[in-house]
Amino acid sequence: MEETENNTSAYLQAKTTALRLIARAEQCTHGLVRKLEKRGYDTSCVNTVISELSEQDLLDDRRFAQLWLESRMRLTRSPQRLLASLCGRGVDRKDAEAALKTVFDEETELSLLKRFVKKNRQKTRRGKGEDTVRSLKYLLSNEGFSPQAIRRFFDE
Repeated sequence: MEETENNTSAYLQAKTTALRLIARAEQCTHGLVRKLEKRGYDTSCVNTVISELSEQDLLDDRRFAQLWLESRMRLTRSPQRLLASLCGRGVDRKDAEAALKTVFDEETELSLLKRFVKKNRQKTRRGKGEDTVRSLKYLLSNEGFSPQAIRRFFDE
């Protein structure tokens, strides 16, 4: 009986902690699991809380990914770099890609690309003429901008 009460108490404490974290900011599953385990909650207890919060739609990795991407649109990172960052945070690649498609269209990527070029003027002004164009295309490609966005940038 006492062990059941301890398990129930630990579960309620873990759930309360999880809800506080979610109330503060949108969470992804991987991040919330890490935070709860770091606070000393048992893995089975954490898994139960995570499962329940997901069923109640209080924890949703796609929603987290979309909000995270929207909050970073002011940055000069390519969609591919942002995708990699999301995956590095433990968001499933399919969820991250779905969020990316929701948040980024061709115009948004082109806008990011232009801001990237403006921010990195020093890197983009090497050489003369065709050398500059080639090195800029290489830089943009390495940064992870799509070939379509790069083409549109040079067509404008």
